[in-house]
Amino acid sequence: MLRVQAGQTGRYCDGISRRSFVQLGVAGMASVGLGGVLRARQESGSRSGSKTSAILIWLDGGPGHMDMYDMKPEAPVEYRGIWRPIPTNVPGMEISELFPRQAKVADKFSIVRSLYHNTGDHFAGGHRMLTSKNMGVSGGNTATKFPSLGSLVAFQRRQRASTVPPYVSVPVASSIGLRPGYFGGHMLGVQYDPFQTGGDPNNAKFEVQNLALAKGLSVDRLGDRQDLLRRLDQIPRQVERSGQFDALDRFDQQAVSFVSGEQARNAFDLSREDEATRELYGRQTWGQSTLLARRLVEAGASFVTVHFGGWDHHWNLQSGMENYLPKVDNAVAGLFTDLEQRGILDSTLVILCGEFSRTPRMNDGGNGGPPLSKGTPGRDHWGNSMFCLLGGGGVRGGQIVGSTNSRGESPATRPVRPDNIHATIYRCLGIDPTLHILDHSGRPTPVLEDPSPIDELL
Repeated sequence: MLRVQAGQTGRYCDGISRRSFVQLGVAGMASVGLGGVLRARQESGSRSGSKTSAILIWLDGGPGHMDMYDMKPEAPVEYRGIWRPIPTNVPGMEISELFPRQAKVADKFSIVRSLYHNTGDHFAGGHRMLTSKNMGVSGGNTATKFPSLGSLVAFQRRQRASTVPPYVSVPVASSIGLRPGYFGGHMLGVQYDPFQTGGDPNNAKFEVQNLALAKGLSVDRLGDRQDLLRRLDQIPRQVERSGQFDALDRFDQQAVSFVSGEQARNAFDLSREDEATRELYGRQTWGQSTLLARRLVEAGASFVTVHFGGWDHHWNLQSGMENYLPKVDNAVAGLFTDLEQRGILDSTLVILCGEFSRTPRMNDGGNGGPPLSKGTPGRDHWGNSMFCLLGGGGVRGGQIVGSTNSRGESPATRPVRPDNIHATIYRCLGIDPTLHILDHSGRPTPVLEDPSPIDELL
């Protein structure tokens, strides 16, 4: 069994098992009908034939659209912010001046400017963006209520042979400080939580725990131990109904695959990259985490998340963004450039987003106190207008989807919900967005309430 301890993440201002999953209760069968149950079971067992993988760069804490991909230079000064827009290599598309490298590869990605879910609660926003579901999650009720997008992809591809984990988070799976939080498998079982690498990929001594054989243990001896475990596994399990054996089985299978397969160990080894490639992504944690994500999808992972944390800029927005945005620029531009050079851009979908955006109108830096008492001006929580960047994996590049009003407050054209983002990702990965899974009571539950993808991007 793999266990990785990877430290703690800071707090933000808001301060089941596979076996039970597939069991059908009599009440559930009676209420939805056998046909519906069988259809959900069949859909849950379907396999995705697409070889497309996804890399989700998660900007944990809420990045502001007005300072990045939806600038409003004609808006009043307290709205338009500090930086000016610059043109890209796509006529009519402008992004922040702090994104000069992305401006040169903008034809490789598209920007949804009219995304919204109308909540400024970190936890509610995180749950909606990562699972597509509302389900009453909030700062006062933070429990996960539905499987994450990455977990569902791993579940759909569970029979696909791979020497690397199907679902990986670099370096951590953290949504608003919760681990794995809304990145987890929930009712699918903990075996569909992401494998977390831990550590700092930019550290010269970076290594992933549990990928090396224990001292004195050879691959042959490991095989002998597996045979012993299989013999012990003949012990009747009827008394165990929690499904934990199923999860442990999958973890053990993955553990053996990792340590006995050279390909898996090599995929996590950044020292195999030449210095020019490492510089392309930026020699800091975010850049090297993104490079590791590329290595993992190239080795066969289906869904990889990269954690960029710390976006809760209620004050000191200028210093925060001038620190963060160049790192994002290097990582994103480096990733698209590298994927294209390697010939895998069409089979690798890249997504960049966070749980919500920031208020179009800047505050006075007081956070309820005297102006500037906390720091220089910042922006507060805002879920009424957001962005999502998508590129590669079959997405048409160089597109702008939707628009916000003149002050960036709400969608003006082509409003898009988290469901539509998820549906687009599912389509790119060859998964039917009308998929149903069975909940704890055995009821077929749609993964998406609105399974309509963003057709302009496909």
